[in-house]
Amino acid sequence: MGKEKGRLDDLRHRIDAIDDDILALLNERAKVVIEVGKTKEGDRQEFYVPSREMAIYQRLTAQNPGPFPSEAIRRVFREIISASLALEHPMRVAFLGPQATFTHAAALQQFGLSAQLVPQKSIPAVFDEVLRSRCHYGVVPVENSTEGVVSHTLDMFMDSDLQINAEILLEISHDLLSLSGDLERVRKVVSHPQALAQCRKWLEDNLPDIPLVDVGSTALAAQMVAEDDSAAAIASEMAASLYGLRVTKKKIEDNPNNYTRFLVIGRKRPARSGQDKTSIMFSVKDEPGILYRMLEPFSTRKINLSKIESRPLKKKAWEYIFFLDIEGHLEDDRVREAVEDLRQYCQFLKVLGSYPRIR
Repeated sequence: MGKEKGRLDDLRHRIDAIDDDILALLNERAKVVIEVGKTKEGDRQEFYVPSREMAIYQRLTAQNPGPFPSEAIRRVFREIISASLALEHPMRVAFLGPQATFTHAAALQQFGLSAQLVPQKSIPAVFDEVLRSRCHYGVVPVENSTEGVVSHTLDMFMDSDLQINAEILLEISHDLLSLSGDLERVRKVVSHPQALAQCRKWLEDNLPDIPLVDVGSTALAAQMVAEDDSAAAIASEMAASLYGLRVTKKKIEDNPNNYTRFLVIGRKRPARSGQDKTSIMFSVKDEPGILYRMLEPFSTRKINLSKIESRPLKKKAWEYIFFLDIEGHLEDDRVREAVEDLRQYCQFLKVLGSYPRIR
């Protein structure tokens, strides 16, 4: 027993020594980051560079020999980079709030705990905070793998000159939360309409006669349920922790492969990373064969279109705005040429951003 305790003490001393080395290296890294910040400030460069962050994650994951898990590398270095950015320049990020929404979780995933995350009541408010330079960046939802696009976000790009700087992909898992944790006591279920839709089958099978109430966000639902013992909210585990609720049932979403894509919006277009996506919006002249000619510039150059979406043009009946996600950066010759070819068929065309794509 004494021998085993002695070995355990030795191992703990080794861990302490390694931790001391890590701490020293973190501070050494921080000093270099401060110098980088001074250089950027002198050259008026952007402090937040999504392509640089992605390159760091990919390089470290590729070089990882183990046994430290590769999936944890991004989480660890996310916080290191977040703290480093805070040393360079305090980062303010607007997001569709309140706290504990999935947009909040996406903002944390992208910017880390050291960023100042500022909740907003609506998607237009997020755009406005960034446009008026009260926040450096904003995070808004754009589409869900089950329920489709978030129309408010697409509509905002009609009149906004903000650029997409990055995309975030977040796995969405819905829990049923209540004060008691007792399913038998639930008399109504409260949540955002999309969350209710994503759990429709589970609700029909398990709470068929219970009324469903739409509210503005999953986090607001959790806030309401924290004051009502007869209600349950569909929200995240983060919301349960924040509002003192119990998980009545975990993972009640109908589709376990449920993801939401979010966009980071800013005032400038990021530089090319080599693994980019370009998003554009446009309307075309109504004439025979226009849909074929709309896609031809990309087909002839073998450019992949990862998304095509249409929205009714509010100012005119039966006319549409198209949204395209194109693989590649606008600085790539073939992407730029394809967009210019398309422009000749358009009543208007706007580039929403070129940014690193999520694999």
